[in-house]
Parts: sequence; structure tokens; C-alpha cells
Amino acid sequence: MTETPSLNESATLTGERADLLRTLNKHRHFLRFTTRDLTDEQAGLRTTVSALCLGGLVKHVAAVERGWVDFILDGPSAMPDFTAMTEADFAKRADEFRLLPGETLAGVLAEYAAVAHRTDELIAALPDLDATQPLPEAPWFESGARWSARQVLLHIIAETAQHAGHADIIRESLDGAKTMG
Repeated sequence: MTETPSLNESATLTGERADLLRTLNKHRHFLRFTTRDLTDEQAGLRTTVSALCLGGLVKHVAAVERGWVDFILDGPSAMPDFTAMTEADFAKRADEFRLLPGETLAGVLAEYAAVAHRTDELIAALPDLDATQPLPEAPWFESGARWSARQVLLHIIAETAQHAGHADIIRESLDGAKTMG
């Protein structure tokens, strides 16, 4: 893995990279905004029949973004072998979706900010958005498929947007607050 140069906030990206970054940041904002003015206890509450809570969603989205950026840089070795996951592995993965004892909303938001900064730097500095990596073995990936860095970034955007929508529903169920409207 190589280090990417720091992205100066005043740096001007144009074209596709600017569009990718702008879209990702918009959905990140919506996700973070759903947690405004919450206590750690509120951020850990399940307000729907799903197992999701707001703090857990932020934590999960950060882990997903981190994992996919590692994949762009290091290929499938950065991902787990999904075909060999045990019940214990799946239970550990489920911990991504909740705030564990000792975790705080401020802590998961800070970790998400660090992950986002790393991704933003990569988007600005990656030499080739067309560079591909073979996907890891998993029941949900076509065998032998490859994804470009661009496709991975689009996947991160989609994942972030989907979970920002989940967060909006959870927050509205918690106290009536909405992300929009």
C-alpha cells in the first residue's frame, strides 16, 4: 500500500473525481446529520424491528468504506474470505451494527471522519479510476469478477446513501426528527 498525498481542502478537483467526492460527501452529511443532538444512549437504541441503531449504522458505514478503500489499494487480500466465515465471524460482524459497551457516538463519528478523509485523499490521488482488482470469493459476487476503483467508489456511495435512508427512518422513529423536510 502506498501513501496518498494529503488533500488540501482548497484543492480543486474537477470532472468525475469532483462529482464522486461531492456525491459521497452529500450522503455522508445526511448520515451524520441524523445523529445530531443525540446522547450515546439514544444513538444505541433500536427504534424499529431491525437490529439497526444510529451509532451502529455510522460504525458500519465507516467499516464498509474502510474495507473497500483497502480493496482498491490492496486487492482481495484486504477482504475476508466470505465463503469460509463461521457463525462466530458473522456474530462479530453483527457487532458493526450496534454501539458496544465503551463505544460512544462521538467516537464512531470521529472514526468515520478519519475514514472519510482517507477516502477523499484517495479519490484525489488515485492514478487510474479504471484500475481493477479481482473481487474476493463470496456467494454474492460473480465468480472471477473484477471491479474498477470507480465501481468500488460508486458502491461506497450507494451503501452510504442506502444507510443514510435507514438512519433517517430510525431517527424519525426515535424522536420525530427528520434529515430533510
